[in-house]
This record gives sequence, structure tokens and C-alpha cells, in this order.
Amino acid sequence: MIKKLLLAIMIALPAMGFAQKFGVINTESLIEGLPEMTEVKSQLDTSTKKYEEEFKNLQTEMEKKYGEFQKMDENTPQTIKDRRVQEIQELDQKIQQFRQTATQDLQRQQEQLMAPIRQKVMTAIQSVGAEGAFTMIFENMIPVYTGKDVVDVTPLVKTKLGVK
Repeated sequence: MIKKLLLAIMIALPAMGFAQKFGVINTESLIEGLPEMTEVKSQLDTSTKKYEEEFKNLQTEMEKKYGEFQKMDENTPQTIKDRRVQEIQELDQKIQQFRQTATQDLQRQQEQLMAPIRQKVMTAIQSVGAEGAFTMIFENMIPVYTGKDVVDVTPLVKTKLGVK
């Protein structure tokens, strides 16, 4: 029994001797406050508007073809009607493919634009962590409890990045 108690004390002593320092950061709010984000948002908005214009043109074309199809009289041969239905279906498929491609392209563009910003923030966090001798820095999304020993490093990283 005494041996187990001594062993437990010997194991606990080194852990108590090293004060661990933890930090939290809200990278989402930090990134939103960076001046580079206005340029990223502007570029994404420009691309989105171009895709929306093209999508609107395709929808207008679809509505036109559908309207022409509905205006056909009863005496129109079935082969012509079938061809028009096929044209409308092909245009619908084209619209669906365009929508999917546009979404993927916008996501890819956002990832490319955000990569250097994320790297810059990670470098600043690592620098603050090293300078402040933090054991770990955690993302502070929804803290349930934050003790006295946890430091919010968001202001320190903002200072490191030159953000007010």
C-alpha cells in the first residue's frame, strides 16, 4: 500500500512541477476581421454574379423553348413535338450540369483564395503559442467551461497580424 502511494506521488510530482498553459482562439472571427477578406469576398461576389447571369440566360432560354412548345397547335406532327421535348430535356440537363460545375468552381476558388489567409493565421497562432509558452491552443467555438488557467489568445494573434 505504501509502495503504491509513493509510486503515485513520484508520478504526480513531475506533472505538478510543470505548469501547463492552455489557450483558446476563435479563428473564424479572427479571419473575418482580416483586411484580406474584403478582397476575397469581392472576388467571390464577382464570380458568383457572373455565374448567376449565365444561369439566368439559360433559364430564359428554357422558358422560351417551353413557351414555344406550349404554343404548338394540335396539328403539329408528333415527331416535331418529340424533337422539341428532347431539346427541352437536353437544355434542362445542361442547366443542371452548369449549376453543379458553377458550385464546384466557386468552392475551389474560395479554397484557393483562403489558403494563404489560413496559413498566415496558423503561422501567427504558432508564433504566439511559442512566445507565450502555451502547451496547447484550442479552437474556442462553444466553450462549456473555461477555467482561470486558459488564456484567450485571439487578441495576441490579432496583434501579431496587425489587426485592430
